Amino acid sequence: MVNIREVKTGKDIKEFIEFPLRLYKGCKWFVPPLYGDEKKLIEEGGKPEIAESIFLLAERDGRTVGRIQGILQKQYNELHSTKRIRFTRFDSINDTEVSGALFSAIEEWGRGLGMTELCGPLGYSDLDREGLLIWGFEEDSTFEEQYNYDYYPALCEAAGLEKEVDWMEFELRAPEKRNELLERVSKRVLEMNNLHLVSSEKMSKKEYINKYQAGVFDCIDECYGKLYGTVPLSEEMRRELVEQFILIVNKKYLVVICDENEKVVAFGLCFPSIGEAVQKSGGRLTPAALARLLWAINHPKTIDLALVGVLPEYQKAGVNSVIVNAMVGMLCDGLCEKCETNLNLETNTAVMAQWKYFNARHHKRRRSYLKSI
Repeated sequence: MVNIREVKTGKDIKEFIEFPLRLYKGCKWFVPPLYGDEKKLIEEGGKPEIAESIFLLAERDGRTVGRIQGILQKQYNELHSTKRIRFTRFDSINDTEVSGALFSAIEEWGRGLGMTELCGPLGYSDLDREGLLIWGFEEDSTFEEQYNYDYYPALCEAAGLEKEVDWMEFELRAPEKRNELLERVSKRVLEMNNLHLVSSEKMSKKEYINKYQAGVFDCIDECYGKLYGTVPLSEEMRRELVEQFILIVNKKYLVVICDENEKVVAFGLCFPSIGEAVQKSGGRLTPAALARLLWAINHPKTIDLALVGVLPEYQKAGVNSVIVNAMVGMLCDGLCEKCETNLNLETNTAVMAQWKYFNARHHKRRRSYLKSI
C-alpha cells in the first residue's frame, strides 16, 4: 500500500530533496539542482506572493518511493482565464501504483482549490526546470533542466496525462568555417539600427549585471510573455534568479545588445555548463564541489544557452543575426567545444531555423502534459 503525506518537518524536507539523489545514484546523465536552493524554496513554502504550493512524499513499507510538488500559479491563471494546477519535481520508482497515488493526491488538492486541469512538469515560471524528457535519455543533461528515466512517460500516461506541447533541444558545434555573409549582415544590422554590442572588458561581473539585469528582465517579459507556460517576472523572482545564477555567470558568454540610450533591445544568455561539477556532491557546494565549479566556469567545454530574446520592434531588423554570429564566434574561437540550446518550443520554427549556421544535432525532446481533473 502506498501512503501519501505532505512535507511538514525539516526531516521531511531533507527526504524530499534527497530521494532523487538516491533514485539516480550511479546515473551519469542526472544533474541535481543546488541543494541549498531546493532547501530554501521548500522551507519558504514556494512563492506565496504569486503561487500556492504543496510538497508530497509517497511511502511504502516505511520507505520513500516517490515525490511531487503541486503549484497553483495564480498569475498564469488570471492572465489566461484558466483553472490549472501544475506539477513539478515529480520522481518515482517504476511503479504505476506509486505514480498514480502521487498524481491522484495532486489532483485532489487542485480540485479543492476549484481547479479543473493538471499540467506539467512546469515550475513557477518559464525560467524554472520544465518538461519531461521523452527521448534522449543517454545524452548529457544541463544544469538548467531536469533529467528523468525512460519509464517516466509511461507513468504519466498511465495516470491519464496526455501531450499538450513538446520542446526540442539541440547540440551546437562550430561549423566547418565561419559564414562571411552572416558576419557582414551582423555588422550592418548594428550600424543601420544604431545599436551596439555591450563590451564588458572594463566592468566587473557585478557591475555588468547591476547595469543590465533590469533591461534583460524587461526584455524577457516582453519577448516571452505570450509563450506557453510563461508569467511576468516579479521583482522577488528577478532577485532570486540573479542570486541563483550570479555564481556561474562568465561575462565572455553573455551577449547584450543596446540602443544609443543603453536600453537593452536583445540578448543571448549563455552559462558555462556546471552539471559535471555538481554531480559528485549531490548539488551541495562542498569545498571540493566549489573548486570544480569555479574551474568549470572559467574553463568550460560546454556552454548552456539559457535564453535568447529580441524586442518585437527589432525582430524583423535582423538583430538575431548578431546574437547567432556571436555564438558562432565563441565556438570557432575555441572558447568552448559545444553549446546546448536547452528548450525550444516545437512551434518556434523561427528560433530553430537559426541553428543552420552551426553543426547542429537534435538530440533531446521534452513534453508538457495536460489532464482534466
